[in-house]
Amino acid sequence: QVQLVESGGGLVQAGGSLTLSCVTSGSSFSINSMGWYRQAPGKQRELVAAITGTGIINYADTVKGRFTISSDNAKNTVILQMNSLKPEDTAVYYCHARVTYPLRATIDYWGQGTQVTVSS
Repeated sequence: QVQLVESGGGLVQAGGSLTLSCVTSGSSFSINSMGWYRQAPGKQRELVAAITGTGIINYADTVKGRFTISSDNAKNTVILQMNSLKPEDTAVYYCHARVTYPLRATIDYWGQGTQVTVSS
């Protein structure tokens, strides 16, 4: 079973920075992509950033230029560096991984979420 554990959330003032980390446990799978989604109160979950196993990166327009996603494939870890944070970034951030097992279809896994709060 795959488990995703997020860390690094917290409270920060506008203009500050936070770094989120997601570690994926398990074995005998390959990672197609890993990324971060967020969900603010009363809103739908949205993509923040994602990175494929080959290093292709996609950012939401709202965070482009401020956030940086990176991965350590050897440790099955994805990092989200968030700079110039805005109150609009306040949300629960969820780590996501899409993996493939031998002779099995791809499967999506989600972390439990970590709270990011940006004060004005």
